[in-house]
Amino acid sequence: MSGPIKVAVAGAAGRMGREVVKMVLQDPELQLVAAVNLSNAGLDAGALVGLPACGVPLTTDLDKALGETSPQVLVDFTTPQFAYTNTELAIRHGVSPVVGTTGFTPEQIEELDKLCHIQGIGGLIAPNFSIGAILMMRFAAQAAKYFPHLEIIEYHGDQKLDAPSGTAVKTAELIAQNRQELRQGNPDEEETIEGARGGYYNGFRIHSVRLPGVFAQQEVIFGGFGQTLKIRHDSYERAGYMPGVNLAIKKVIECKGMIYGFDHFMDE
Repeated sequence: MSGPIKVAVAGAAGRMGREVVKMVLQDPELQLVAAVNLSNAGLDAGALVGLPACGVPLTTDLDKALGETSPQVLVDFTTPQFAYTNTELAIRHGVSPVVGTTGFTPEQIEELDKLCHIQGIGGLIAPNFSIGAILMMRFAAQAAKYFPHLEIIEYHGDQKLDAPSGTAVKTAELIAQNRQELRQGNPDEEETIEGARGGYYNGFRIHSVRLPGVFAQQEVIFGGFGQTLKIRHDSYERAGYMPGVNLAIKKVIECKGMIYGFDHFMDE
């Protein structure tokens, strides 16, 4: 394909959105054509992220922005309440969505997949764009073949809206593919405080920690006779996700249908 890939960013003034805008502006293979946000309308996107002005002002109308700028890819890091609508809108415009927002139901993903096939385009919904986090999930899925007793503990800041995190859910799904459902613990155990044992998934438990000062960590703890195994990943800043987002933008335009999970792009 000749020329840079045209990219629009939804949630451009958000913490993740700013990193995406900066990454796109600094990659000559990408071209920022639209930056959408509910606030800061009119502010130049370059100035927003501390770079020279780029001539792309922030706008509040995603539908209008997609129609006027004709991007090839929309990157969305908004909130669960807007993500589905934004993604559906992008597909109807023939724009490939790359979505880092979590909270999609399996039914919604299936519907978006149908729309992508109708439009002949690809899309990606990824709970996590960190290459290290993807490896953590893969290693955990492999370990579950040999250590079927496990628990997941994920840590995020206290302003995160969903629990468990999308990464924890994706990890649980991958583990369940390699492990028969096994209800762990003493069959007579009783929670004296509701929720003390965490959320139940396929026989094991997921625990969500929400505290100020925490960014994003997850560990999967496996227990066996006389031993434990811990697989852990720690993220310290949002810039660490950008190599994955960059790769997703460049890969998604070659795909058809809605893909769930960045791991599908890592071996191509």
